[in-house]
This record gives sequence, C-alpha cells and structure tokens, in this order.
Amino acid sequence: MGERNKCTQAVILTVREQGENNRNICALSPDLGIFNALLYGGPKNRLRSLVQPFNCGNIWLYEDEVKHSRKITDFDSKEFHPSFRDDIYKIYAANLAGELVLKTKCAGENSRSFTLLRAFLNGIDASSEEEARLGTIRFLWRYLALLGIQPDPHECAECGKNLLLENSRSYYSEYSSAFICSDCCHSYRDSHESSSRILETDSTALNYLNAINELTPGSVRRMKLSADSAYKMKRVVFHILENSAGTLLNTLRTGEGIL
Repeated sequence: MGERNKCTQAVILTVREQGENNRNICALSPDLGIFNALLYGGPKNRLRSLVQPFNCGNIWLYEDEVKHSRKITDFDSKEFHPSFRDDIYKIYAANLAGELVLKTKCAGENSRSFTLLRAFLNGIDASSEEEARLGTIRFLWRYLALLGIQPDPHECAECGKNLLLENSRSYYSEYSSAFICSDCCHSYRDSHESSSRILETDSTALNYLNAINELTPGSVRRMKLSADSAYKMKRVVFHILENSAGTLLNTLRTGEGIL
C-alpha cells in the first residue's frame, strides 16, 4: 500500500462549491499534474481563505485508495496575487492561462507547464496592465511550443525568405499554419487556397516572437513594441491558439474586448 499522505507544490486552478460546506479544488502540480481534491469545512475553516484560484504553495493531501479520492489537509500559500482583485485584464489573463493548461492537459509536460504558469502569474501580478498584455503573449507563445504547434518566425514557409529583416512585410497563413512573405501571400490570394484566412504581421512582431525563444526573459521584457505591432502579434497568437490547440477556450469568448 502506497503512502496516503503526500506533500507537493501546486497552483490552484479552480475552486467550486460542493454541498453546503465543501469545495472541489482543481490544481496543477509539477509531479502529480492536474488533480482534484476535496476541501472539507465551512466558513470557519482557515484553509478556505488560503486555497484560492492562482495561489501557489505547498499542499498536503490525504489519499483514500479505496474511494480513489484526495482530501486537502493543509496548504501553505506562498504566492498570492493581490493585483488580480483590482485589474479585470489580469484576472481574465490568468483564467485564460489556467483554462489552456486544463484543456490541453499540460501538453503532456506537467513540470514545464507548472513552471510556465507559475512564472506567468507572478510576472503579471508585478507588472502594469500594459506589461501584463505582452506577458500574456509571451506565455501563450511558449505554451504553443509545448504543444508542438509554434510556427517558425524566421523564414517564409513557402520560399525560405528571411522574415526578420527590418521593415519586411509578412503574414500568417491559416492554410499552411505558418508565416509567409508578402510575395507568397499574393500567390495564395490568387490560388484556390484564397478562402483560407491570412493575418498580417510585421518584422518587429516576428523579431519579438523569435526573441522569446532565443533570449533571456529579462532581455525580452526590455524590448519595445509599437501598439500596431503588438496588436498584430496578439491577433496571430490568439488565432493560432484557437485554431490549432484542438480545443475551444471559453475565456477568449467571454473576455473578448478585454483580452
């Protein structure tokens, strides 16, 4: 018989009422992955105020091997995110990240998903809303790499032209699930694939996405983007996410106009 009491790190993803006094908790752990556990007790239970969405810390679990269930016996919440209470963008961004991790089952990478999500939550909590918006794009772009669906921002997928050259025009092609140059874009629009969606981007946005992959997080945070390039980059990343992740994300629907 295995150990019944376990301790692990965890980020709380969702908290749902179950019955009059109990709560069903869904959390992400680097070693257990996504798991559910019950939190027993009414309003006077001190754990209710600690086990809140997106709090992170050490969680103690009791496992009932007969009923195949887990119960939370303690939680040492080490990371809170107070700015989420006052910033509607940040709470929507956190919910988007949490929903993505849940619906894609951590992309099969429990530990890396935990590290990415934890860093993202702490990062946007300590940032302005403008910085948090770019932080969301960085998280999503890195997560696309975990899913194995991140397109290469270096070259045109059709002719191999360098897309990172200054002032070069480029596009994301839904048909090829890749970035293409302006010449190949014109060819696409004249062909039978013209009904496929094509989103405009630019070299500044692609250089930023490339930097996320190749530079340190601190170096990327110091990079500057125009509002136009940031908007184009967001449209492309959100489009890839919606059309390639294999799941519908409710947060993108309910948060339209906010995210």
